[in-house]
Amino acid sequence: MPTAAPLDLVASIRGRRALVTGGSVGIGRNSVESLLAHGATVAFTYNRHVEEARSLAAAHLGRASCHFLDLRDPKSIVACFDEFQHRWGQLDVLVNNAAVGTATVAQYEPDPLQKDRALFEINAMGSFEVAQNGLRLMKAQAAGGPPRKLINVSSVGGLQVFPSMRLADNMSKAAIVYMTQQLAAELVHEPIDVFGVCPGATDTEMFRSSTLKGMNEKEQRRFCSRLPKGRLIRPEEVAEVVVFLASGYSTVMHGSVLDLSMGLGVHPGLLTGAP
Repeated sequence: MPTAAPLDLVASIRGRRALVTGGSVGIGRNSVESLLAHGATVAFTYNRHVEEARSLAAAHLGRASCHFLDLRDPKSIVACFDEFQHRWGQLDVLVNNAAVGTATVAQYEPDPLQKDRALFEINAMGSFEVAQNGLRLMKAQAAGGPPRKLINVSSVGGLQVFPSMRLADNMSKAAIVYMTQQLAAELVHEPIDVFGVCPGATDTEMFRSSTLKGMNEKEQRRFCSRLPKGRLIRPEEVAEVVVFLASGYSTVMHGSVLDLSMGLGVHPGLLTGAP
């Protein structure tokens, strides 16, 4: 019998051109760094984290670029994709990652009465506009070559019910899940693969601000002990899955929405059932 060859993600990703939204911090930054490590050319967006973005781009001159993006402004989204096309040409991989959470939305919308609306504008409509502009570029490219990849980043809160979490936050993340499935159905015969990833409690600024902030050290340890495996997910663990989906090995998974919560999605009672 023939011997199976080992997976070579570098060979599959080397030379591909990717755009990662929200790539200056957290899961996005780890995705940028991992794609670069596997040989891709990567553009990424920022909003507030200007210095972090410029530093990351400067560390990879000739292979990375950073671009401002305001997900509440359709003109900003179009301009971002125009900049990408002018700088790098064709788009092979789009990681639709930028979003806000229950607490971090205040950094973009200070009015408490408008925060729920902002969650939908940024997470749902913003991600929708990013996906549409990305698909526009992908569909305009010449035929042939490996499939392009659209990877939408949502949350386990978009898959499962967590009554203690902000309704508008999880509803906006659920919209990304639905969008992923609809686009996958529409593109089933196109050379574009579509995926969704739904991380659980990940050690990012967004999660710490929305969930851990305000707890003392003992309370934080107790909270984390209730999570699957008794710990937070590391951003690089999510990025590793993103890189696999960006590779040529993932086509068979077209349309998949992956629960990356280490089991929280199938056992939400670890949090919701706790006293």
